Amino acid sequence: MLRIRLLMLALLGLAACGGDKPPADAPKAAAAPAPEQRQPTVFDDQLKAIDKAKGVEQQLLQEKAQHDRQIQAQERGDSGS
Repeated sequence: MLRIRLLMLALLGLAACGGDKPPADAPKAAAAPAPEQRQPTVFDDQLKAIDKAKGVEQQLLQEKAQHDRQIQAQERGDSGS
């Protein structure tokens, strides 16, 4: 009997969580909130360093690819750079 009551209580609680859809003519104020200015945090310096490191990584990868192409060209006996 206690199990049935607990089950009924749980089902009623779950049913209460379900909400109706808002009317179609209701204004959508939450749909397009005004953009807020980002607040500075203690992690800003670390985030900038990470972004800079990602940029450096991309540059190094491009340079490595260029060097690899030059090495392959020299192995094939091609002239020029």
